[in-house]
Amino acid sequence: MTQVVTFQEINSVNGKKIAVITLNSPKSLNALSVEMIKLIYPKLKQWQMQDDIVAVFLQGEGEKAFCAGGDIVYMYNDIIADKGNFSPGVENYFAIEYELDHFIHTFNKPFIVWGNGIVMGGGLGLMVGGSHRIVTENSRIAMPEISIGLYPDVGGSYFLNRMPNNCGMFLGLTGASINAADAKYCHLADYFVASDNKGSLMEQLTQLDWQDSIEINHDKLSSLLTNFEKDSISQLPESKLAEHEMLIKQVTRFDNLTAIFDEILAVETEDKWFVRAQKSLKRGSPLSASLTFQQIKCGASLSLADCFRMELNLSVKSGKFGEFSEGVRALLIDKDNSPKWHFSSLETVDKKVIDWFFESKWSPEQHPLVNLGN
Repeated sequence: MTQVVTFQEINSVNGKKIAVITLNSPKSLNALSVEMIKLIYPKLKQWQMQDDIVAVFLQGEGEKAFCAGGDIVYMYNDIIADKGNFSPGVENYFAIEYELDHFIHTFNKPFIVWGNGIVMGGGLGLMVGGSHRIVTENSRIAMPEISIGLYPDVGGSYFLNRMPNNCGMFLGLTGASINAADAKYCHLADYFVASDNKGSLMEQLTQLDWQDSIEINHDKLSSLLTNFEKDSISQLPESKLAEHEMLIKQVTRFDNLTAIFDEILAVETEDKWFVRAQKSLKRGSPLSASLTFQQIKCGASLSLADCFRMELNLSVKSGKFGEFSEGVRALLIDKDNSPKWHFSSLETVDKKVIDWFFESKWSPEQHPLVNLGN
């Protein structure tokens, strides 16, 4: 049986090793499954303590995708089986996913992510915490949760708040797809390397004079990747976020979701990228838009660990409420692309429902992620 994740330890010239993780489910675009998470997390803990491992390299099998997101069909089946109750399977999935994401953020050795192809949702959760995040000319990155009745989780409350010019609010609400240049612009990626140079990069990693010092190794790797970027820069696409930065800042300047919604939709443009963003916002779940707006506001003052704790509560409640399962049904199960959202417009979203989502299901000491960051 094919392993859903493969692990390698590659020798470098001075006896140090580079650990390679490959998400190995190309038919599902390397969707992140429970099994994958349970294999990766303990391996990373082992490598963190293993002195001869100097860096980790995370990639997806195939050219189409690094990771297209979480295993939402698995969660859909769990939600349906639990018939409107809180789903233990959904809680377990999100809890272990967020633990893994947080661990990557805090991993002290160099953590390289090869973000080639599709990087969406849960895939971005894996990528964004890396210390050296690489994108290519094929990278297509998005947090499209508004289209499935969810919200941008996997740390979105944290990293969307750290983007320039309100890009985080715009991307969270519209689910807009971005390219490599956009990812660098909004701090989701650090380096651009042409996909054809991957083999050469892997070879150079084994030739690097790795040291015992983690800090020195970070610097050596950064210098290497900077040189690779210089060789690839002619293939870097134009950034849509940079092109539209003043417009995005203008339409998201309000402290009111309805005003932002109306401003984005009122923009008259022939730019295909912006028009697609408008369409996904208009067709998306009004509840998801409301949750996204509120989570970004709340996340601005929270630590990374507290963002994940807030998101676990939102995700578990999303499993119970029914909007998420309806979005998945319409997109991936019945594929009719006609979700019946709970609320027909932003104006009809019940404030009590939003309040319920943000009321914690657990006391602080009983939270499944109570020890995160400690």
